[in-house]
Amino acid sequence: MTTKLINQTRLRLWLIVFVIQILGFCTRSATSSSPDHRYNAGDRVPLFVNKVGPLYNPSETYDYYDLPFCRPNPIIWMEESLGEVINGDRLASTLYELKFKEDKTGAMLCQKKLKRDEVVRFRKAIVDEFYFQMYFDDLPLWGYIGKIEDQELILGVKGNKYYLFTHVQFDVLYNDNRVIEIRGFSDPTHMVDITDDVEINVKFTYSVSWNATLAHFQTRMDKYTRASSLPTNRKIHWFSFINSIIIILLLMGLLMLLFMRRLKNDLRKCSSGDEEEDKEVGWKYIHGDVFRHPQNISLFSALLGVGNQLLTMVCFIFLLAFLGVLYPYNRGLLCTSLVILYCLTSAVAGYTASSFHNQFSDAGWERSVRLAGILYLGPLFVTMSILNTVAASYGATAALPFGSIVVILLIYTFLGLPLLALGGIIGYKFRSEFQAPSAVKKYPREIPRLRWYQKTPCQMFLVGLLSFSAIAVELHHLYASLWGYKIYTLPSILFVMFIILTVLTAILGVGLTYIQLSVEDHEWWWRSLFRGGSTAIFMFAYGIYFYVRSNMSGFLQLSLFLGYNASICYTFFLILSTISFHASLIFVRKIYRAVKSE
Repeated sequence: MTTKLINQTRLRLWLIVFVIQILGFCTRSATSSSPDHRYNAGDRVPLFVNKVGPLYNPSETYDYYDLPFCRPNPIIWMEESLGEVINGDRLASTLYELKFKEDKTGAMLCQKKLKRDEVVRFRKAIVDEFYFQMYFDDLPLWGYIGKIEDQELILGVKGNKYYLFTHVQFDVLYNDNRVIEIRGFSDPTHMVDITDDVEINVKFTYSVSWNATLAHFQTRMDKYTRASSLPTNRKIHWFSFINSIIIILLLMGLLMLLFMRRLKNDLRKCSSGDEEEDKEVGWKYIHGDVFRHPQNISLFSALLGVGNQLLTMVCFIFLLAFLGVLYPYNRGLLCTSLVILYCLTSAVAGYTASSFHNQFSDAGWERSVRLAGILYLGPLFVTMSILNTVAASYGATAALPFGSIVVILLIYTFLGLPLLALGGIIGYKFRSEFQAPSAVKKYPREIPRLRWYQKTPCQMFLVGLLSFSAIAVELHHLYASLWGYKIYTLPSILFVMFIILTVLTAILGVGLTYIQLSVEDHEWWWRSLFRGGSTAIFMFAYGIYFYVRSNMSGFLQLSLFLGYNASICYTFFLILSTISFHASLIFVRKIYRAVKSE
């Protein structure tokens, strides 16, 4: 007995150590910079090359050395965190040597003879408008690989000339012993013609210029947030905010004038005891059916569990952004946070699914918890597997290595699943019966024939359209950030828009639930979910419109765009569905508590 206990204790300690090591892998960052980013004159400041890709296909990126640039021997690939790998970062060593406060002019990087196939690869990259990305002291910089000149405009000769840039200029600003800013660009005065498929000798060079600045180290990331703070963008954000507020006020006014006035009249008629007047109150007749538990209670409970989990995770993401933990180009931290927070909030999904199920039945809650574990991750895993296969076939950095996939599975297995089960057990232990204001009849009441505008599709369209119209402008900015190179760094605006979307979903859910009950349709449970989540359908449709209007192209970019967009919209579907149901449940309980029992 003692030996068995010792073995169990050892196993638990081993699992704890293993999880800690995995979390350490998730949070480490690929950097060899000093912890405080301080350097002495002559110290080598770390510079890593990262990736290349077409300008208009932001998700289609490849390893920097997939193109035949000058490369060290051997290439040293940096150890990266899980978030950096998910983000598609592949940092590697380079021949560029930048020393603190040491200027260089025309320094030789390497001289190489480009073979015909290498010339073709460079030329194809120039046609696709490839850019390169590097990181210097954890600051990002970009540059173009080459350019195309139309000879008809210059010499009157039909055809294009393709030029490869051979010189990179680095302009560095520093304050005391710290790097403040880096500007890197390809010098268009140094280039070679690679129009023809012939071997060519190319000399790659670079220059470095160091200049002092009064800017402080703490504000060096402000350069990357300035774009979102321009007066034009501020006007657009304020316009979007005012537009959303007006829509909410109009809807609240409509709800107060129509629904609340009618509801008060209904309650007055029910309280008066006048039998003739009481016949006009439709929702009062179904008091014995309105609290009948929904069909497929396990799936319904699981959906609520996942919705609450994702809502909790989004709130924590906003909290991290407000605390300054998440900021632009903090490589991979957002992806790492999403993975860890999803696992940690699995307890919320398990508890919600189990506690809600147990309000109606003590048996079968385990199935609700299991469904909560796969309802979101199942479709997400299938989608990401397909996208990973497509990306791997193209050799893109969007493809996760097998080791990273194993790490994600192990994190969820040893962290997410135990917390999911723990939440389910807690929900079962502290279970309580559903407190219905009125008793449920044995046999359900027949639902009258509904008109087309009283059915689920029409109501979903109405809720989705109104909610989407309130966030359309900000959604465009968010899409431009995700699928372009506009940096969205206004978490406060995003948070306000999320609150507005939440309020709109709740108001519309309550109003349409009242209309549904007024026509003696007591099956409101599932419909309240679908109504709330319908906004995500409009978001996905707008995503397709955004893609068509953009300059993105190619099967790889199309696949990644549709897959990622579908995953994001599915997330919002679950969150908004949960919000709509909770608002409707509170409303239904309140109005039936106000009715005198007869």
